[in-house]
Amino acid sequence: MKIKPFRGIRPPKELVEQVSSRPYDVLNSEEARAEAAGNEKSLYHIIKPEINFAPGTDEHDERVYGAAVEQFKLFKEKGWLVQDQEEKYYVYAQTILAKGEGLENATGAALAGEKAKTQYGLVVGAWVDDYLEGRIKKHELTRKDKEEDRMKHVRVLNANMEPVFFAYPHREDLDAIVAEVTKGTPEYDFVAAPEGFRHTFWVINDKQTIARITEIFAEIPAMYIADGHHRSAAAAGVGAEKQKATGDKNAEFNYFLAVCFPDDQLNIIDYNRVVKDLNGLSEAEFLKALEADFEVSEYRDIEISNDFSAVKPKGLHNFSLYLGGKWYSLTAKEGRYNDADPIGVLDVTISSNLILDKILGIKDLRSDKRIDFVGGIRGLGELKRRVDSGEMKMALALYPVTMQQIIDIADSGNIMPPKTTWFEPKLRSGLVVHSLD
Repeated sequence: MKIKPFRGIRPPKELVEQVSSRPYDVLNSEEARAEAAGNEKSLYHIIKPEINFAPGTDEHDERVYGAAVEQFKLFKEKGWLVQDQEEKYYVYAQTILAKGEGLENATGAALAGEKAKTQYGLVVGAWVDDYLEGRIKKHELTRKDKEEDRMKHVRVLNANMEPVFFAYPHREDLDAIVAEVTKGTPEYDFVAAPEGFRHTFWVINDKQTIARITEIFAEIPAMYIADGHHRSAAAAGVGAEKQKATGDKNAEFNYFLAVCFPDDQLNIIDYNRVVKDLNGLSEAEFLKALEADFEVSEYRDIEISNDFSAVKPKGLHNFSLYLGGKWYSLTAKEGRYNDADPIGVLDVTISSNLILDKILGIKDLRSDKRIDFVGGIRGLGELKRRVDSGEMKMALALYPVTMQQIIDIADSGNIMPPKTTWFEPKLRSGLVVHSLD
């Protein structure tokens, strides 16, 4: 992989909590407007620039993109974002805090165990050609309209305002470098509201260390997009446009902003399903239909705690069903899936084929209005709530996919089914920005 250090544009340490934000695509315009209320330094003014206009303003309005440009200029003039004088790499650590350490009622509480868990990423400029030529591998399809929106954002700002989230095959030599860097005093260290995750950031100044990181990455054959497929496509697309227009493959625009984590540190959680009806079946008929392909058993006489650990899926090919006020365990029978097929082995494929399509008649997960998806960060209690409220008829909890499954699919050139992966924590935006100049 070809990477390079860059002159990051960053907030002064005393302003980082005011400037930084959640990624643009994890909240809607009104949520961003609420989070940025009273804070003129919030990055949402640049990455969700429609909040600078009256509610209801189309986020694709030309005036909105223009506002992003004006806000970016303002942030630099005011000193809320300042460019480093020399090219650097950075280390960005995200910590899921142990119980009692995070914010009350924070997102992180859904993941927190007795011990804190930290993942350490290197912030780099990733080479556009590695994406275009398939060495940066994807596992999801992208939508052209969403790609074009982010491409326009990158074009008008001439910068990557938000990083993409990559995984690389872990290496002990990189782990050792990161461990040494993180012995030093961090540039930023804070717990972000409302999620309750800790974000810590170090600047790598030593030129020998920077050169060694570049050398090691050159030995890595591939990286994998964990989160940010649209941002990756957009950033690489703008870089390719500039390459074609100038013929220059050495300019800064040939690189885009990425945070690269070793694959053995990442946290993937479940992505669950809720369905509005049983396709004309009674509850008893639906449960009977499941028995053709699953071992079905009701959870009886168990104490269900607030985290619903007793009824969570126990492993691959085991599912938890909530229906009619009761929890059931579903285990796919032998011969109903193909463990040798990187797509067929996935529990999203098994549940889609044998439950959603075969029994409930839901054939297109992207367009069918009878189904909705719930990130596991909300917990199984959210599934129960939506069924008990009468909004949904049933809920299905899945065991999380593994990083190895994602790698296998990306390496084979296949694409994950929709709504398969959910990575937490999300990258915080605004810790560092990459200029294309």
